Amino acid sequence: MRGARSILVINPNSTESMTDGLRPLVDSLQFQDTTHDFLTAPSGPKSINDEDDAVESVKHCLPALESLLVRYNGFLIACYSKHPLVPILKGDLTIKEGRKPVTGIFEASVSTSLQIIHPDEQFGIVSTGKVWEKILSEAVVDFLGTRSEASKRFAGVETTGLTATDLHDAPPEEVRKRMKDAVKRLLKKGKIGAICLGCAGMSGMDEIVREACVEELGDHEGSRIRIVDGVQAGVAWLEGAIRSGF
Repeated sequence: MRGARSILVINPNSTESMTDGLRPLVDSLQFQDTTHDFLTAPSGPKSINDEDDAVESVKHCLPALESLLVRYNGFLIACYSKHPLVPILKGDLTIKEGRKPVTGIFEASVSTSLQIIHPDEQFGIVSTGKVWEKILSEAVVDFLGTRSEASKRFAGVETTGLTATDLHDAPPEEVRKRMKDAVKRLLKKGKIGAICLGCAGMSGMDEIVREACVEELGDHEGSRIRIVDGVQAGVAWLEGAIRSGF
């Protein structure tokens, strides 16, 4: 039975298991009147590890999306990057005429972080390969429209050195160590109020991030840090935008 509203969550890489990892996160929001469907790229990069992969993934996703744009009320691009599918879909005539909201998990997590932190605090991003430190820092500047400088409320990006698929295929103890090390480096950069999980493959790894926060800052301060999952932030924003007709 389909709900009163419908959202399509798009994984632009071709790894089905990564898409499967998103389902429980969306279900946990309990938007029971909304149908959430998931699309995995039918071919193309198995993991989006840089901007070239993101561009390549568009060619594999668009043909599968064309017939679906009229069917759904909102769309979430589940790749933590300045993914080209976001502006492409926003510019589509069906999307524009139907006033259908589109966002990416990167954009949703940054917006949410800015809303939930104190004005004196900063947010930061923990991501995968080192290449993302520069890419995501520049993406934040571009998204905020702050020209050549990031907002004073952005502390920066720290990375694990793992790919998105490594997060699930590498030995769990290695993933945990690298995640915690990246979080602790980020916490040393300023008065951090929120940490964004900077990869769709990190979805569900909140506990590791929380553990690192507590180890670095102690129980009280470590428990205070907000951990922002872009998939949940994106679905929640789309739900509100669809309901309100923004």
